[in-house]
Amino acid sequence: MAIATITLPQTYWEAFKIENDDLEFLYNHLLDLEIPQTPQELVRALIEERIRTEKVRMEKKQASGGETYYPKDHFEVGQKLTFPAFHWENGKVTAVREGVNPELPAFDVITVEMDNGEEHNFAAGVEDHLLNQPITIQNDDPALDPVAVYKTYGKRLAAQLTEILESNQDLVRIAGRWFPRSLLVDVNIGHLNLAEAVLEMTDGGPLATKAILEQVDLPTDVNSKLTEFSFNLALQEDGRFDEVGPAGEVLWFLRRLEPEEVQNPPAYLRYNPVAFDIDPILEPLTQLEKQVIDEFATTDNETDEEDEISLSMIYPHLRAGTLPLSKRISTFFPTAYESPRVQFAFVDGNSGQRFSGWVVRSQKYACGLHTWYNTQDLIPGSVIKILRSDKPGEVIIKAEKKRPTREWIRTALIGADGGVVFAMLKQQVSTVYDERMVIAIPDMDALDKIWAQTGKARGTLEQTTKALMIELSKLNPQGQVHTQELYAAVNLVRRCPPGPILSLLTERPWANFLGDLYFRPTSLTLEDAP
Repeated sequence: MAIATITLPQTYWEAFKIENDDLEFLYNHLLDLEIPQTPQELVRALIEERIRTEKVRMEKKQASGGETYYPKDHFEVGQKLTFPAFHWENGKVTAVREGVNPELPAFDVITVEMDNGEEHNFAAGVEDHLLNQPITIQNDDPALDPVAVYKTYGKRLAAQLTEILESNQDLVRIAGRWFPRSLLVDVNIGHLNLAEAVLEMTDGGPLATKAILEQVDLPTDVNSKLTEFSFNLALQEDGRFDEVGPAGEVLWFLRRLEPEEVQNPPAYLRYNPVAFDIDPILEPLTQLEKQVIDEFATTDNETDEEDEISLSMIYPHLRAGTLPLSKRISTFFPTAYESPRVQFAFVDGNSGQRFSGWVVRSQKYACGLHTWYNTQDLIPGSVIKILRSDKPGEVIIKAEKKRPTREWIRTALIGADGGVVFAMLKQQVSTVYDERMVIAIPDMDALDKIWAQTGKARGTLEQTTKALMIELSKLNPQGQVHTQELYAAVNLVRRCPPGPILSLLTERPWANFLGDLYFRPTSLTLEDAP
């Protein structure tokens, strides 16, 4: 085993920055392969190339610095040497003298001035010394192991590379893969018109690229993967087509035939952000947002992956046939490298029925549930479960059903003045529900008229929150209202996440905080709200 070895500094990959030479290598690498590559594949190739060039560089440095120092050799003043034990630093012999050690055979001591100005003494003419062994590259060094380097640094390097490639005009990306634009197969308007006709015959899609190519006359004398990549890019750059496949799968849909709720957010989900100071309410808001699932939640942080999750429906999502894609829920749904919309399949966990669903990533909701909600007899506050499927592109959804019974539950009625009032009435219920969020709605059409209001008729968020808080307090003997109840009530008439509501309750004089997210309206009248 060699004592002195060629290695990389421990901080080499931690401080690694992709340079122009690396990009030139990757460009030529793509030209040689003629196959589009993901950032992860490119990073693996780059790591292997960097390790190869660093080995060559270190070996050249070893050879160019002068004769390698071995303790067994004899040296003269002025001789240039390279020292493996000093990370291949170079130096010049400035003096030679006899060594003194009665326990050793005769030897010399050389004084060496290193290139960095330091001066060191070394033994010479010593036949029995560990450093006399051959110098080799340390192949078991993790910094020189492509697999170990990628495992530790691959994710960071892929992100760094993606950011650089996105600003490179010579390379193009489709479905997470990159390739030089100059080598793309020519796809003309005729090919794209044929693709539109093919998709139209299948009700808009979705169709895989290969299925479309089978009916489009593109050259067959080039790399099939390159042809497919070129066609994908041409479709992506044409506004008629939408790439809707989950990550790793390219599927195409005609944009004009996508459901309306995919193309435009339903009115019930449109939220105009309300500014509020989160610092004074951070602790109670975090507590509240663990009890509800809202795509606009402020403290919605990443959590460990779950196999199933339960959520209580709020009126906007129930009415729109959608689900909120909070960070917790979004892990159950397929995502994509770039596509803003992803088509997938819902599966009823009780009946096994399959039906189409869509993820609208930019708006943080999944849609396609309007009919299913109606068949399940759901009401605001009903509990549904989302379960992780073993099959990609599939999401299992299940209503928590129970034997239909008539129960006393909070019921929203529209008063003579057009406002919402609450009463405890007996209603037929066939689903499990959250007692704080359940609200029966006998007349949805009347409620929808409130959603259609604008300007002064609609009122401010503060006016809505105070009015509904007063109405809810009438149902409680102590006159108190839990913030979760008020959140569900406010969302009967306007879309709003928990944060702005809780902020109003803590800042305004018309609400007294009782602790544990409970509030009681003060003696102020409704007219006192601005």
